[in-house]
Amino acid sequence: MSESLKEIKDMISWISSFGSDDSSGMSRLLYSQSWLEAQKALRTKFEDLGMETWFDEIGNLYGKVTGTDNKNETIATGSHVDTVAHGGKLDGQLGIIGGYIAVKQLLETYGRPKKNIEVISLAEEEGSRFPYVFWGSKNVFGIANKKDVENIEDMNGIRFVDAMHQCGFDFKKDKACSISDVKAFVELHIEQGNTLEMEGKSVGIISSIVGQRRYNITLKGEANHAGTTLMKYRRDVIQVFAKIVTEAIDKAKEVGDPLVLTFGKVLVKPNTVNVVPGEALFTMDCRHTDKEVLRKFTLELEEDMKCTAREANVEIEIDNWMDEDPVPMDSNVINVIEKACKMENINYKIMHSGAGHDSQIIAPRIPTSMIFVPSIKGISHNPAEDTKVEDISKGIKALKATLYQLAY
Repeated sequence: MSESLKEIKDMISWISSFGSDDSSGMSRLLYSQSWLEAQKALRTKFEDLGMETWFDEIGNLYGKVTGTDNKNETIATGSHVDTVAHGGKLDGQLGIIGGYIAVKQLLETYGRPKKNIEVISLAEEEGSRFPYVFWGSKNVFGIANKKDVENIEDMNGIRFVDAMHQCGFDFKKDKACSISDVKAFVELHIEQGNTLEMEGKSVGIISSIVGQRRYNITLKGEANHAGTTLMKYRRDVIQVFAKIVTEAIDKAKEVGDPLVLTFGKVLVKPNTVNVVPGEALFTMDCRHTDKEVLRKFTLELEEDMKCTAREANVEIEIDNWMDEDPVPMDSNVINVIEKACKMENINYKIMHSGAGHDSQIIAPRIPTSMIFVPSIKGISHNPAEDTKVEDISKGIKALKATLYQLAY
């Protein structure tokens, strides 16, 4: 194994020691002890490289190399340091250690950049401990709402505010942007899907992050005896559910890529073998890169569901509790990454992200794009999450070449 590949493996192993759990996975939740230890250890690592470091009020960590010519402009990279519960060793933290290695190699090869380069270890993205997502990146821009978190608790009853204070952090004092000097942001991340692996590509260059519409849908019919209630007299919510799912998925397949539709959770009452089910709650998740296509498709499904329920004499309640627009990445940053991949002879693909990332918060405010590396079997949020070290190396090489183009 080459020295550069060994460095990557050693860095992944090192950062993964902060939060490794008994399941061979990662549990580094926001404002936990392992989270705090990881942030402090990263700060030391950044400082050993000669970076100027600091934490903001809520715990985002910044490491900066000062430029030689233009100290008022910064090129940034990084990702989130928190993990899901019992997750993998790459999601989020790859973007931080990949950024660190890329900057380290640039300094060793070319010396200091003309513009500043910054590696950011964002406090939180996943929402795995507390019911709030993008706490890190939203605070960078002063758009996090204190009221949304000041009364929330984790599953053990620990208040968000108490956990934050115990780690030595507090609420942001104003709504000012913490990275107003940043002119471009590039996030390295695992794909969390199998497209790159299936198509034999080493790198994905992200053109957009999908919009999402999520629903809780409740059906109310009538529970009754399974043996004595004739089919024609039933108000069976599962018959309605089955028809809704079948017809909706058929429609989604007709629309085709990149639209995806998922019915992921079903709760049935009374959930007994010999009773016609009288109530059901199910979820629907629909995603697409085009806002109008996503909205039109889901509104059509809402009308279809109402019609199906009405024909079966079943009540339906539709709660569209998430409605997030797609987020396009910056064309100029995409072009720089593509140029970097061509220069480094890296096999790449222009693609969209079907999952959410910190970049979707950053992109509307700062020119942004992402670099994906393949996920083995598309597995993520799982201890089995992995990427070939050779592919990680190519992702870092693409990031390094991109930072060089933007900052040198």
